[in-house]
Amino acid sequence: MGRLASAYRQAVTAHQAARAHLDAARAGIGAEPPSSTPDGSPAAQTLVARLAEVGGALATPTPGATPVAVAPVPVRLGEASTPEGAFPVLVPLGAGHHLAVDTDARDPRVAGLLRALVLRLLATAPAGEVRVVGIDTAALGATFGPLRPLLDAGVLDPPATTPDEVAALLDAVERHARSAQHGTPGGTPLLLVVAAAAPPARELARLAALTHAGPAAAVCVLVAGHPAAGPGDPAPPLGATTAVRLTGPYAHVGDPPGAPFSADGGGLAAPVVPDGDPPAASVRALAEHLGAAVRRGDAVGFAELLPERRWAESAGNGLRTVVGRAGREPVTVAFDDATPHWLVGGRTGAGKTVFLLDVLYGLAARYSPAELQLYLLDFKEGVSFTEFVPTGRDPSWLPHARAVGIESDREYGVAVLRELRRELNRRATLLKRHGVTKLADLPRDTPVPRVVAVVDEFHVLLAGNDALARESVDLLEELARKGRSYGVHLVLASQSMTGIEALYGRAEAIFGQFALRVALPGGGGVLDQANGAAAALPIGAAVVNTAAGAVGADTVVRFPDAHAAAADLTRLRHQLWQARPAGARPPAVFRGYEAARLEDDPTYTGLRPGGRRPLALVGRTVDVHGSTAMFIMDTTPGRHLAVVGTSVAGADVLRAATLSLARQHAPGECRFLLAPLVAAADEVVDETEAVLIAAGHTVERLDAASLRARIATLATPGTGAPSPDPTVTDGSPPDAAIAPAGPTSPAGRTFLVGFGMDAASTVLGAPDPQTFRSGLDDLRALLHQGPGHGVHLLGWWRGLRRLADDLGGPQNRDDVACLVALNVPGSELGLHLGVHDLAYTPRPDRALLVDRHDQRTRLIVPFARDAHELAGEG
Repeated sequence: MGRLASAYRQAVTAHQAARAHLDAARAGIGAEPPSSTPDGSPAAQTLVARLAEVGGALATPTPGATPVAVAPVPVRLGEASTPEGAFPVLVPLGAGHHLAVDTDARDPRVAGLLRALVLRLLATAPAGEVRVVGIDTAALGATFGPLRPLLDAGVLDPPATTPDEVAALLDAVERHARSAQHGTPGGTPLLLVVAAAAPPARELARLAALTHAGPAAAVCVLVAGHPAAGPGDPAPPLGATTAVRLTGPYAHVGDPPGAPFSADGGGLAAPVVPDGDPPAASVRALAEHLGAAVRRGDAVGFAELLPERRWAESAGNGLRTVVGRAGREPVTVAFDDATPHWLVGGRTGAGKTVFLLDVLYGLAARYSPAELQLYLLDFKEGVSFTEFVPTGRDPSWLPHARAVGIESDREYGVAVLRELRRELNRRATLLKRHGVTKLADLPRDTPVPRVVAVVDEFHVLLAGNDALARESVDLLEELARKGRSYGVHLVLASQSMTGIEALYGRAEAIFGQFALRVALPGGGGVLDQANGAAAALPIGAAVVNTAAGAVGADTVVRFPDAHAAAADLTRLRHQLWQARPAGARPPAVFRGYEAARLEDDPTYTGLRPGGRRPLALVGRTVDVHGSTAMFIMDTTPGRHLAVVGTSVAGADVLRAATLSLARQHAPGECRFLLAPLVAAADEVVDETEAVLIAAGHTVERLDAASLRARIATLATPGTGAPSPDPTVTDGSPPDAAIAPAGPTSPAGRTFLVGFGMDAASTVLGAPDPQTFRSGLDDLRALLHQGPGHGVHLLGWWRGLRRLADDLGGPQNRDDVACLVALNVPGSELGLHLGVHDLAYTPRPDRALLVDRHDQRTRLIVPFARDAHELAGEG
């Protein structure tokens, strides 16, 4: 290539000398210049032919032959026209050489020329060695429209069309130049800056400064419309630039820097026809070639995110991790005083989960569990964080994880935020005790791990404007405001940041604390409205902004696909798990899709006879640790259980409560009266009876008629103790079993379990013809006095109104203080309880636990039998 360039320069010089000699000879003999004919001077024709041959060879791209950031390459600009023929005109570009055209790209000839130069420079340079950025304030980006395939290929960035975008683009170019100047010579790709029209004076001065930065800056400027300043406001001079001036259908090409066409600075002594648009097929072909190369070159391996040594870093002054590469440079982000919280946005499929996994594994590899704790919430129907918890297939877990919610309920999310607020308060007390104001100022012998809480699809947590949403906003605002000082950091990720009703008037107060914004494809909403940096991101790329989304603080990052590196992630997780501290416990896990089973509950398996206050277990609370939902069945008035709702899950809840009570009594200490009043409960009652009998307990089965008789008996004080001899019956009990037993003691209890109590309303409601007393009268007496005599009712009513009627109206609702509401509308339930702002929406596999004595209202996952049994019930 060097020999061809030298020959080209020699040919140009010879041509100039020959023309000068010819003109002098003609002037000397007073002859008229001959017209251009094939019979012209053989020497001149030979020279032009040689120029055409050499120029054609130089203008033919040889992909990968020239590192344009180190040495300039000759790029064809057009064709010179002479009487003896035409030859291509080439100018040097790259390695500190630039080009300026005096007319902007609103002239179609200039627009076509700029596009041709871009394509030829990309075709000549090695793949990945040139990246193109554009400025088009005059045509709003239309100049670069025909080059769209290059944008899709990742070698051309979306053009800047507004003053703010131009300023941000030049900020990025200047950072590139400084990085190149301080890096390894030739180690930075060339950044080609194409200005389709000269920008305003301030930005034009910045462009001019780039032309003076020299080859080390790895920047090449093509500017159209220069000089553009008016009289009295001269355009800033350009350095090392070839000037092109349009005159009619031709262009005049000035002397290139370092290799002039003329000896007197007059430029090329021949008119030039500028080249026009390259064929669209050529653009597509080059885009396909470069796109594949760019994807290979930009591919970031997961190993690049990891440190050389595990758990070797301190979190005293913050947390830091590598998330990917910008060009060839790794990009590190932090949780510290400058960027305490992150906001991540991106449409479905944009890679939010992948990016979050990259961050979490990077942090977990750098910091030990003593330095870092994780709270992870996922509100979408996915399995974003499943790999961090033990499963049947893989017992390992991430030692840093403290709580993990998979397909989380909003109530679980609020519970986690409450736990984080309690942690803030604990840390505030600790800091006051040591007389410091920041976590980093604590003594070294008082290690306090930093906490990172990740909430994926956080907009679900804030949906609507109910009490849960309002509490969530309050908690988020407090955590965002105080977390910086106490080492509690938030990452909120979502598809959209708009239309969240609960945030109206409060978004700025919360999101103003989130200095670091990460915009993936479709996630530009996390950036400032004037910042369009994320408008055309490819999958696998993100804009990282450290100034709350403001224009000018963007870095485009390529990050690895964690899903593609599943084997590496599994290996790393196992390494971290095996290195976990002694006594480390797996994280508390809430799986929103998973049913709760009594037999798997640790509280149930730990129950033994002899407790002073029996516990009726009904489910798992939707809280951080999944604590067991239960009621105390002591002698306090009202300690009865009502399960309400049409769902057959009511029978399963009664089964769980009954079996848990039985587990706390030795045989002979209590008796169970089972009343299967609806066919849907028959199978559950049969199973419950079998378990009770196997445990040695007294069991009696009642139909509606015998239930009325038994209630009448139990309503009389002193009849609640179990019979001396256990009696088990399959139908209605014999008279001896119905007869009153002896006096009741605190240890002797009777549990009347009614499956479908509303089905017995007709029988209970009929008055006795002699006493005029109905079974409902006896039921209300039993409810009012029973607990003091060791008698407790556990009943399933399929309708809340029927329960209220059986109780005798709202004035008696405290006679059943323990309530489990299944598929009962929240408004109806609130009316029954006398609570006007009850936030409850019934849904499958959820129930509301209400304990009127303890003033508890909690969402629970009610206990259910095995999945195959539930499926069989339809």
